[in-house]
Amino acid sequence: MTARILVVDDEPQIRKFLRISLGANGYDVLEAETGAAGIEAARAQAPDLLVLDLGLPDLDGQEVVSAVREFSAMPIIILSVRADEFDKVEALDRGANDYVVKPFGIAELMARVRAVLRSRAPQETEDVLVAGPVTIDLGRRIVTKGGNEVHLSKKEWELLAFMARRPDHVLTHRQILKEVWGPAHVDDTAYLRVYVNQLRQKLEDDAGHPTMIVTDPGVGYRLKGGG
Repeated sequence: MTARILVVDDEPQIRKFLRISLGANGYDVLEAETGAAGIEAARAQAPDLLVLDLGLPDLDGQEVVSAVREFSAMPIIILSVRADEFDKVEALDRGANDYVVKPFGIAELMARVRAVLRSRAPQETEDVLVAGPVTIDLGRRIVTKGGNEVHLSKKEWELLAFMARRPDHVLTHRQILKEVWGPAHVDDTAYLRVYVNQLRQKLEDDAGHPTMIVTDPGVGYRLKGGG
């Protein structure tokens, strides 16, 4: 079934470029040029993915993310000229799944689109995630690498499981800390870094150059799914 993608951007040339590019990759494209129209289209058309600009004429795109999250869990990719870490973190904390800075390469955008669509609802309840040589069995709480079981501490497992249930999604430091350690620890980023490094030592082929648990500098981490 062809995925439907809603593009909300006030620049006609960007909408045209995305309409042509996404269409050439087999997607159906819906369009809106204001935040209000985008929210209404998201509600009425129930697309499979929302591609959203932050600089809209009527509403800030951050408000659109929050509004859509009130009624839908559809993936949201931000496309914006705003490259500041604060904007990225705010968008992701409000519920966006990914953030791409303009100007962007179409190959990179298509890869991000495929990633968030691949990790949509069916995978959120998937019991097993395979990431290269690593297999994470969420139901049995077993992790193997190259067929050999990897022993994790309770907190290492909770951290890995939280990321594995949201593969290919950028998760902010605050999101991870709140869910795994609790609201009182949302600022303990140094603590989180220690546990991420411990997981990389156990799961990555080269912990110094991770390919599975990757860093989005200043924002958070992403667990890359797929074999």
